[in-house]
Amino acid sequence: MSGLLALLDDVAGIAKVAAASVDDIGAAAAKAGSKTAGVLIDDAAVTPKYLHGFEPARELPIIWRIARGSLINKLVFLLPAALLLSTFAPWMIPPLLILGGSYLCFEGAEKIVHVLMPHDDHSGGPDGSHDIEDPLHLEEEKVKGAIKTDFILSAEIMTIALSVIEEGNIWMQGATLALVGIMVTLGVYGAVAVIVKMDDVGLWLSQVGRLGMTRALGRGIVKFMPWLLKTLTVVGTAAMLWVGGSIIVHSVAQMGWHMPEETIHHIAVAYGAGQPFLEWAITAGIDFVLGFIWGLILIPIGVKIVGPIWTAVMPKGA
Repeated sequence: MSGLLALLDDVAGIAKVAAASVDDIGAAAAKAGSKTAGVLIDDAAVTPKYLHGFEPARELPIIWRIARGSLINKLVFLLPAALLLSTFAPWMIPPLLILGGSYLCFEGAEKIVHVLMPHDDHSGGPDGSHDIEDPLHLEEEKVKGAIKTDFILSAEIMTIALSVIEEGNIWMQGATLALVGIMVTLGVYGAVAVIVKMDDVGLWLSQVGRLGMTRALGRGIVKFMPWLLKTLTVVGTAAMLWVGGSIIVHSVAQMGWHMPEETIHHIAVAYGAGQPFLEWAITAGIDFVLGFIWGLILIPIGVKIVGPIWTAVMPKGA
């Protein structure tokens, strides 16, 4: 009997440790996920464009295909790479974060420049549309393009997540990164699914609603969704520049250059009047400005050098 009680006590102890580990993984995943907000908002704002021109019946299957590709990107390719990086070359994490932050700044600045100085979009017809003679081929192209874009964003997400996970047990790191990857993918593409189908829901309510209030709600949803997408785009762009600038400032501090981070901190404290939110807002605003300036510097490099090289290396339609 005493042996059985001892065994049960050991099992209870193991269960407590396991529960604590699960809590630690969940807390770490939540912390890591919160650091990727800018990338997530932009991802949710960008993805619906890949559904333009398709029948409503194909929207959810396409979203599922992109989400599945995103999970493969994160769990099959990026997760092992992140763990290897953390184990054998942790010194590479800050430079990779700077690279990822620079990409965010470039994308955000380019979007603002495109709004201020619009130019023709040569990716489709005169209005940016595509000739859908072969819907299946177009769907394949769109899905491949979305998954390639997702790979870049997912790499940034996983690198950011890795940078805020405390060093320790590799299994703990792996489980946390896996949880972050799954949570992020479900959150982003679940939100995208809701966004792209809300038009259909609104249209359905406006047509079959029994009450005038219901039909009015449906019409309101239809009118509201374009504004929501525009708002997401604006917020996503601002978040990209803010997060990108913040990542670069913090990463260069990790590499030994503390002056930018310390200067921003002193300015925030001096003008924040002891208000935590105001200090955060000042810091975020400075990070945004720095991110935008750095993005403007990178635009000619990306357009004139990186873009042509990428086009030459990557086969068309790959």
